[in-house]
Amino acid sequence: MGNNIDMHLFSDDEAVEPARIELAEGAVLFRGRALAYEGEILAQLASIEAQSPFRHMVTRGGHEISAAMTSCGRMGWVSDRNGYRYEAIDPLTGKPWPPMPASFTKLAVEAASDAGFEGFAPDACLINCYVPGAKMGLHQDSDERFTKAPIVSVSLGVTATFQFGGVSRVDSVRRYALRHGDVVVWGGPSRMAYHGIMPVPPDEHPLVGRRRVNLTFRRAR
Repeated sequence: MGNNIDMHLFSDDEAVEPARIELAEGAVLFRGRALAYEGEILAQLASIEAQSPFRHMVTRGGHEISAAMTSCGRMGWVSDRNGYRYEAIDPLTGKPWPPMPASFTKLAVEAASDAGFEGFAPDACLINCYVPGAKMGLHQDSDERFTKAPIVSVSLGVTATFQFGGVSRVDSVRRYALRHGDVVVWGGPSRMAYHGIMPVPPDEHPLVGRRRVNLTFRRAR
């Protein structure tokens, strides 16, 4: 297939949207699924950021990633000139990554189960922080050894445009508006789907400010 873009942005009127949107086989978007955990997540996020601050990592080619990153859980994702990998120690602090809060784990496990993936046991949560203009190019999540487990992605703050394609880079890509509290789960036939975030607009969220924060739960080891 060609690298065509299929615009699939939904209306800002959430009342006309279904709570569950099937993106592809094994991929589901849950509108507002994380809102019940909003207060707990934001409080815990501040604690994690204080222990392991956001930082701009570089790719193996030496290019700085525009989204700032940190992690929590038993493993954290690391990118530098040596490549992409998971490590138990935060290279910035020299200490283990902050533990994954119970509220984080509960939300991720429940969302995975709702999407049809029972028994999800995340050991890593990569946290991305996007300011206006920051983006994430199309990529696959392929650094995890346990790729049978799904990816659970939680959006907080400023609305962003999520790109979701197929398992080949040349597959057509659809775009979805991800709002505060939305959760996307992909696994099974869609586990290796290409996905990314278009440049975040200069908007502001009343609780998160001029940022989009994204929690992505994985089974790394």
